Amino acid sequence: MPPKRRQYRDLEVVEDKASSKRVKNSQSFYNSRRSSKSSSNANEFSESAGFSQKRCLTLFSEYTSADDPEVIGPEGIENFCSALAVDPEDVVMLVIAWKMDAKQMGYFTKKEWIKGLSEMQCDSIVKLRSKIDWLRSQLFDSNTFKSVFRYSFDFSKDKDQRSMDIDTARAMINLMLAKQWPLHQYFDQFLEQSKYKVMNKDQWSNVLEFSRSVNANLSNYDEDGAWPVLLDEFVDWYRKNVLANQLGTSEDNSITID
Repeated sequence: MPPKRRQYRDLEVVEDKASSKRVKNSQSFYNSRRSSKSSSNANEFSESAGFSQKRCLTLFSEYTSADDPEVIGPEGIENFCSALAVDPEDVVMLVIAWKMDAKQMGYFTKKEWIKGLSEMQCDSIVKLRSKIDWLRSQLFDSNTFKSVFRYSFDFSKDKDQRSMDIDTARAMINLMLAKQWPLHQYFDQFLEQSKYKVMNKDQWSNVLEFSRSVNANLSNYDEDGAWPVLLDEFVDWYRKNVLANQLGTSEDNSITID
């Protein structure tokens, strides 16, 4: 009899071990499934919160036409601006184009679109809207502003021309310098009445340097400097038509009657 009881006890031990192993295997399977599910949910969240090139391309296709699905044209740009609640002539659109390195005003190619939106990590209108203030703030950095200003020349001129027509130049200078260059309105008046029909790239770049370095009263203007003739002529015009009048008005106001 004792040997039989030992056999029963041995069987009980074996059964307990088997039962414990089943429990551990069950827990391991459950934990594995839970970990897999958590990982899947994390990946889904990451894909939703992060940048998706697929969503980026889907957004691109919303603004293309059936005639040319590889390029967003002028009408598509207007629709894009409407979706962003931004005026097409807002300087922030120039910054967006600069981010894309777009080659022609009024057009975004698929390659340019992907480059710009990937850099900004935006694949939806909602994300782009949230970046508008940040994009504007980029222009507060003088080096970035200079880069955008120089970029705007090739972006704005006709592709088959080496220079920018003067009306486009006036519009772009107004867009970029009107709020920060005290002499802007006078320079615009000068261009309007001048003989100039186009502006070349050297003149364009020097307009920015002039606006940054020369005082509004021209007190530090170097007549022997290497400024383009365009700016030399502007200085002469400004002295004769603005400073002279201001000086005359000041003298008239100083006269007293006995």
